[in-house]
Amino acid sequence: MSKNPGFSKDILRIENIASVVNDLTERLKNDVSFLLRRRGAIVGISGGIDSSVTMALAAKALGPEHVVGIIMPEKDSSGESKSLALKLADRFGVKTIEENITGALDGFACYKRRDEAVAKVFPEYDPATYQMKIGIKAVSNNLPPVFSVTIIDKNGVSQSKMLPPNEYMQIVAASNFKQRARLSMLYYHADRLHYAVIGTPNKHEVEQGFFVKYGDGGADVMPIAHLYKSQVYQLAEHLGVPQEIIDRTPTTDTYTAEQTQEEFFYQMPYQEMDLIWYAFENNISPEETGSVMGKTADEIKLIFNNLSRRKVTTDYLRMAPVKY
Repeated sequence: MSKNPGFSKDILRIENIASVVNDLTERLKNDVSFLLRRRGAIVGISGGIDSSVTMALAAKALGPEHVVGIIMPEKDSSGESKSLALKLADRFGVKTIEENITGALDGFACYKRRDEAVAKVFPEYDPATYQMKIGIKAVSNNLPPVFSVTIIDKNGVSQSKMLPPNEYMQIVAASNFKQRARLSMLYYHADRLHYAVIGTPNKHEVEQGFFVKYGDGGADVMPIAHLYKSQVYQLAEHLGVPQEIIDRTPTTDTYTAEQTQEEFFYQMPYQEMDLIWYAFENNISPEETGSVMGKTADEIKLIFNNLSRRKVTTDYLRMAPVKY
């Protein structure tokens, strides 16, 4: 790997952020109006940083009167997500529509299928008395990380066990109904209004596969898909996203127990992950990366290997249909 003398903890700082935002909004306006030939934008908003920045860009590009924010809670959602989404829409003058998708998920037996898998690991599990979540952790330096399931009783006592592959896949498959139901709702309103669906994934979500195929990975245009998470936060500050959203810890908001994105998928804070991912993509040596990040070269090599494995194993998610 070649050395990059410019690598530092400031490497991802956007120098002329006003120019970057103007370029993004001009491109988004052109893509929606002329390439996609749509009259406005639909954005699913959740009170998270990525959807907030996406909405702010859409409002700036198209005018708030041509943007609709769709809030799609379900029975496992945090109430904070809705309140922050409303505050975001108010800040940018965007109309919102709330669509509770709990009924649709019940129709898919989403909760039942998920809980059935959890109960195979914890026979005492009852969704009426326990909260649950799944998480990822490394078990050794030479093996890929494994998933575990955690249940928490009403007294806050938690238990965790490693998830067997079949139960893990069933929990994920059932949970994916949530993102796919939301995409259906987004396209209902997009079709009704002749609007485009604006996707919210950032660079890590797209390239590391932290999205659901034909769920939150579905959209007509993804204006922040090239941005590292720390750069999304820089845009949020510049655009005036409410501080409560900027200060909020990134969460999956998928399971009944509280869970951060770091705990569920990334395994490290986004600030650290951004820099190591940049080094990985730009062929910066483990030694140089480690000296900047305060880690050993061996630790960086392990992270590089995990990133490479994750990129390869999630290729399927990014593939378009195979056409004959």
